[in-house]
Formats: sequence, structure tokens, C-alpha cells
Amino acid sequence: MLRTNLTHVLSEQEHSKLLQENENVMICCGRMGPMCIPVYEVMEEIENDYKNVKFADMEFDTPDAKVIRNLPDVRGFQGIPFVIYYKNGKVVKATSSIQSKDQVTAILDANFGGK
Repeated sequence: MLRTNLTHVLSEQEHSKLLQENENVMICCGRMGPMCIPVYEVMEEIENDYKNVKFADMEFDTPDAKVIRNLPDVRGFQGIPFVIYYKNGKVVKATSSIQSKDQVTAILDANFGGK
């Protein structure tokens, strides 16, 4: 399990349930490494500001993370984390590698209508 204060997605079933129960979801799929930790920190920092978005993490190296690793939207990605933004269970945006707070909030605002 990742050492964050985010909701942890541990299985394909939990991933599916998260998408069914929440209209707007941001999942960061990564490790506890130098490119991933800043993204988790941004998510933890802004989570209370975006009540309309469910924030979660998922370990990149678990077998169940194939639900993210095998998405067509991430096919060309070279670095982790893979960050997936879902609206009504559909991918609306996918990014990879380190992201700043400004980059993340711009995506959230554009796809989920802001705070």
C-alpha cells in the first residue's frame, strides 16, 4: 500500500466500485518515488478544495493496476505516475510523470467544473 493519506485502490473491484460511486475521480497510479510523491502531495493538498472529486491512489506494480496500465489512453506513456481523470466512469484525461499543482488544478477545472 502506498504511504499517502489518499483513498487506496487495492483491486480491480475497488477501482470499478470507485468509478460507479463517484461522478468525478482522479487516480494517481505510481510508486513512492521522486516523480510520484509530488503528485500525491498535490492531491492531498487540494482534496478538501474539490469536494466534487474523489481522489485516490493505486500501486503501479500490483497485478490489479492493469486496469490503468492497459488503458489505451496511456499506451505511449514513458514515466510514472499515470494519472487518470474519470467522469462518469469514462477517461476524460490521462497524464504521466510529475505534475505541478497548477497543472493538476487546470485539468480538474477544465474537466470537472472547478471547486
